[in-house]
Amino acid sequence: MRELVVEADGGSRGNPGPAGYGAVVLDPATGETLAEAAEYIGVATNNVAEYKGLVAGLKAARELFPDALVHVRMDSKLVVEQMSGRWKIKHPDMKPLAAEAGRVFPPGRVRYEWIPRERNKHADRLANEAMDAGKRGLRWEPSASTAGLDATAARNAATPPPSGPPGDATAGAARARAALASGAGPAAAPGTSGTGAGTGTSTGSGAWPTAVSRPTASNDTRAAAPDGAPFETPTTPSTVPDDALFAAEEAVAASVASGDFEAEAGALAPVGHAARTEAPDAGVGTTEPGAPEAGPAGVPAAGTTSAPAGAVRAPAAPRQGWTGPDMGAPATFVLLRHGETALTPEKRFSGSGGSDPELSAAGLRQAEAVAEALAARGTVQEIVSSPLARCRRTAGVVAARLGLDVRIEQGLRETDFGAWEGLTFGEVRERYPEDLDAWLASPKAAPTGGGESFATVARRVAATRDRLTAAYAGRTVLLVTHVTPIKTLVRLALGAPPESLFRMELSAASISAVAYYADGNASVRLLNDTSHLR
Repeated sequence: MRELVVEADGGSRGNPGPAGYGAVVLDPATGETLAEAAEYIGVATNNVAEYKGLVAGLKAARELFPDALVHVRMDSKLVVEQMSGRWKIKHPDMKPLAAEAGRVFPPGRVRYEWIPRERNKHADRLANEAMDAGKRGLRWEPSASTAGLDATAARNAATPPPSGPPGDATAGAARARAALASGAGPAAAPGTSGTGAGTGTSTGSGAWPTAVSRPTASNDTRAAAPDGAPFETPTTPSTVPDDALFAAEEAVAASVASGDFEAEAGALAPVGHAARTEAPDAGVGTTEPGAPEAGPAGVPAAGTTSAPAGAVRAPAAPRQGWTGPDMGAPATFVLLRHGETALTPEKRFSGSGGSDPELSAAGLRQAEAVAEALAARGTVQEIVSSPLARCRRTAGVVAARLGLDVRIEQGLRETDFGAWEGLTFGEVRERYPEDLDAWLASPKAAPTGGGESFATVARRVAATRDRLTAAYAGRTVLLVTHVTPIKTLVRLALGAPPESLFRMELSAASISAVAYYADGNASVRLLNDTSHLR
């Protein structure tokens, strides 16, 4: 009997919003594309689009070989678990679609498998082509599709050396370890040398530099924790994941297990910020009264801090020095968490898969206070916001005060908390204890009902960071977003382990800041500043 593979996906730009699906039928032996299907379906949710993609893929397979055995692969945990019979289907929009999918082939002839999103690129690209066509008022045409070629190219692309995206400390650690192993100094990124950072930085609370240069190009493109205390609780997961974003953390698993975070921090430090043996040149960097001396990007000079007694020091990377060429003004992200909603003081999970609440009266007052504080600083040059209502309203208040426009960036949205949306931490513990334990123990575990894992959010946020640092090189940009994206940006900049997400306080309407330099280094300037709310 003939066997076929069906890969399907769906997406919604807004959830609900303009939506489309894509599906591809493959020969399991050769990987040959046998059929493709894609369609723009108007305004719908992600889940509806995913189910419609599944139905289209199964029908395409049946047209080719009605008696086939079908292996369905999707990156939607919800659809895979529901169609496999392990999760109940409660949503009224899902039930008829699931029933339709179940009727395409007789029972027992279809099996389902969940795959990571990066392995479902063909169907994902088809879905995006369909949405792009719908945006132009057109139908998706197979003859115009490049999804198959794009997906093949992505699979066949060689893995690049660990040059590292801006602000990703793990890549710098990989370069340092490679240099130590070879006995040579760490290689500079292509087109750069040394690790010099821009001057004019400050280490004081609430300080970030005034950027001066224009961006190259600004192209529109298309975390985690609830808006409340569950993310602020001192819960400590113990698992070190094997996700690619966390690869460098695997190299220091032993120090994580032993609690030796001094050694871990040294091992994860990026080239240019690893243990220094000399103080920076005089005049580089500034200090606040009573603060330790600082080098470029506000990094304390050697000799100003000491490790706890008995701490194990990570080996220092070969010195490149602070005196390398000036890399220019950084792209500085001023990270603003939105103001309160009705769910915030009740400490309920409020992500991107729920009701999308507006700012409360208290949240609106917070937004106005932030706007006044940012106007007084006078350094913000651009504003980019999550698409969710609470962020768009916060950004709008600030934009009106600063006289700037707001750009919407889908990658800044909060985590989708699945079935936990709107619940308190205690309610989740009562209803889904095993799922909650798994979520707390591993960044790869997703909330009940098909939500996003921390690892998934980290990939999305890292990709968004890379786009924005390229688009706004040398600029100071206000990113109005949520708990998880902000904590993830800080975590990646520090090269901190995933459990650090549970160890950061991040209040409503708080300000944090990270600067990203052209040589790949990052500097965390500020975290959870709420002085403007007092």
